[in-house]
Amino acid sequence: MSTAQTSSKISNSAEATPCTDRSLLLPSHSGRNVFPNSPFFGRLLRHAHRNGTAVRDLKLGIEKTYEELLSDVLGLRQVLRDSLSLDTLEALEKGEETYIGVLAGGGYEFAVGILAVLAIGAAAVPLSVVLPVQEAAYFVSKSKLVAILTASTSSTLGQSIARYVNKEHNMSVQSIEVMRNLPRETISAAEMLISANLYLDDNAAGAVIFTSGTTGPPKGAVMRRAFVHDSAMAVAEHYGITYNDVILHVLPVHHATGLGITFFPFILAGACIEFKSGSFDPGWMWERWRQGGLTFFSGVPTIYMRMMRFYDQHLAKLPEQKRTQYVHGANEIRAMLCGSSALPKPVQDFWTRIRNGKIILTRYGATEFGAVFKVPVDAKGIPDGSVGTAVSGVDVKLSEGNEGEILIRSPYMFSKYLFDDAATVAAHDPEGYFRTGDIGKRQGSHYWIIGRASLDIIKSGGYKISALDIEREVLGLPYISEVMVVGVADEEFGQRVGAVVTLRDDQDIYSSGDNIEGKKLSLDDLRKDLRGRLAGYKLPTLLRIIKGDLPKGQSGKVLKKKLGPELFPCPGWETHAEVQVWRNQKAAIMARL
Repeated sequence: MSTAQTSSKISNSAEATPCTDRSLLLPSHSGRNVFPNSPFFGRLLRHAHRNGTAVRDLKLGIEKTYEELLSDVLGLRQVLRDSLSLDTLEALEKGEETYIGVLAGGGYEFAVGILAVLAIGAAAVPLSVVLPVQEAAYFVSKSKLVAILTASTSSTLGQSIARYVNKEHNMSVQSIEVMRNLPRETISAAEMLISANLYLDDNAAGAVIFTSGTTGPPKGAVMRRAFVHDSAMAVAEHYGITYNDVILHVLPVHHATGLGITFFPFILAGACIEFKSGSFDPGWMWERWRQGGLTFFSGVPTIYMRMMRFYDQHLAKLPEQKRTQYVHGANEIRAMLCGSSALPKPVQDFWTRIRNGKIILTRYGATEFGAVFKVPVDAKGIPDGSVGTAVSGVDVKLSEGNEGEILIRSPYMFSKYLFDDAATVAAHDPEGYFRTGDIGKRQGSHYWIIGRASLDIIKSGGYKISALDIEREVLGLPYISEVMVVGVADEEFGQRVGAVVTLRDDQDIYSSGDNIEGKKLSLDDLRKDLRGRLAGYKLPTLLRIIKGDLPKGQSGKVLKKKLGPELFPCPGWETHAEVQVWRNQKAAIMARL
C-alpha cells in the first residue's frame, strides 16, 4: 500500500471515530486542594502567588490576602461537600443545576461563601440579610436551594429560614455558618492546584440575582458562569482595574451592581475590596476618604447627594486647611462610579467642581443584561446627562430609530428567569431583543435615558414628557433636597405633572409649613423658579411637600410606583388638603366636582 493510501486510511478512520478527550478516559483530577478548571479560579490562583490583599473587612476588623482567601474557600468547600446529600453531590458531579444561597452582607464571609459555592460547581444566590423569615422563604423556595451559607451575624436568621422552608415548603435546606467552619491553618498557594479535567461549562448557571420586583414578584435572573469572569473582565478592562487598586464597597451584595460591578471585576483583577457593611453614614464616609488609600468608589445617586449635602452643611464651614484634607481625599479616588438611577445635574456639577474636573462615571444597565452604556475613566467631551456610549459587542436598538424603548442583545445577558420559561420569552421581542421598558435617545454615539416607560413618561395634553428631565431641573433649585415627579391621572389632559419635594435643612428660603418660620413653598413659587429652565407644558401643575427623605428601595431608587398613588390619590387628589393645584386649573377642576 502506498504512503498516500495509508495516510488516507488513517484520515478516514479518524473522521469515522473522533478521539475522546483524555480527561474522560483517565481518573478524575480532584481533591481538597484542587480548584475546578475555570478561567476564574486560574486567575485567582495566580493572584494568590502574588499574595496581595484581597479583602479588608472593616466590620470584622480583618484583612486577608488572596492566598488566605483561597485557602478558606477550599476549607469551606469541604465542609459544604460533607454536608450535602448524596443526591446533591451526584447532581453536581453530572453538572446539573444546583443552587446554594449566601446570606451575608458585604464582607469577608460573603466573599468566602460566594467563592466556595462556585468552587463546588453550584450557582450562588446572594440573599438580603434584612428580610423577615417568610419573605426570605420566597427566594429560598423559588431558587430550590439545597443549603444556605451565612455570616456570623445572620446565622440565627439563616437557621430560622431553613426551619421554615423545611416545614412549610417540604424542603431540605441546611444553614451553615461561614466563619465557624473556616480552617485553622492556611494552605499555601504552592499547594493549590487547578484541575486537569474539562473546563467548567460557561453556559451553566453561575449566579442568581433577583430583580427588584417593581413590576411584580421578584424574578431570579440566572447569570451564566461566564458572568463571574468574562463579564467581570469586560468591566475591569473598561475601568482599567488592576491589582494596585482599592475599592470601598458599600453597596448591597445581593444586587447587580454590588456583585457584577464592585465585586467580581475587582476580585478578578487582583484588587483589594474594602467592605463597609451596614447603614450609610456620610460623615464616616468623608472621614474614610480623608484617610486616603482608595482608588475606586461606587455609589448610587442618593449616596452622592447625601455626601454633597454633608459637605455643604458641615465640611464647607471648616477652616480651609482642614476642609482641604477632605477634598484631597476625594480627589485621590481615581474613579467614582454611579448607577442604579439617573444622576441629577446639580450633583454631578458639585463633584466635578471639587474633583478638579473629574466627573462621576455614570452608566446604564439592569440585572438581566449588565451595564450596556458606560462613561470611560478618561472621560472627555461627554455631553451633559449622557450615560456614555455602548460597550463593545453589545447589540443596541432603539424602537423608533434614535429614540424609543431600549432593546438589547448582549453576550453578557442573563440566560433565563429561574424556572420560568414563559417570563423569559415574554421579556424579549420577536427578534430576540430584551425589552428593557426604558426609553432612551441617541445623538451620535452617546445615549441618554429619558425614563421608565411605565413610570417616567408622562402623557399630558398630547405631549410626552420625561419625568427625569423635570426632576433634574427641580434638583437644581437651591432649596430642594429631593424630588419625585409622576404622572397623575386626569380626565381632561390624560395626566398631569405632579411633583413631590423635600426641602434642604440648611436653607431658609422656604419652609414646609406647619407653623415653621419662613414662607411656605407654593406651587406658583416653584413654577416661577423653573420657568427659565423648562418649557411651559413641562412645569408641575401639582405639588406636595413632605418632610424627611423620600422612601427608597434597597437599590436606592425612589419607590415611585408605590408613592405616586399614595401621595396623589386618584380619585381624591383634587380636594386633598396637602396637594397644591396650579391656580389657573383650579376652576376647571372644581367645576367637574
